[in-house]
Amino acid sequence: MDLNRLAALVLLSLASASAMAADAAERKFIRKGMGEGEVVLKIGKPDHEALHRAVKGQPEEKTWTYFPHARDPQTLTTLRFHAGRVAEVERKIAR
Repeated sequence: MDLNRLAALVLLSLASASAMAADAAERKFIRKGMGEGEVVLKIGKPDHEALHRAVKGQPEEKTWTYFPHARDPQTLTTLRFHAGRVAEVERKIAR
């Protein structure tokens, strides 16, 4: 592997780590009414997803959970979605 490729790989990994850290800091800005895509763009995919209702012809209901992160180490963030929109935001502080 040449030096340029190695440098590019190092820069890419640093940028990815930085983006992931920023995502955790953005969790507190999630609000009711935001769409699933907007949430994923802002804070990334959830650590856990639970589907509560998926009946044909009715709005889907699910919960996304984001576990504590180094940039937000004591906070568990849970988002409840109804029909693809944030219906409830819960941030629990665990000490």
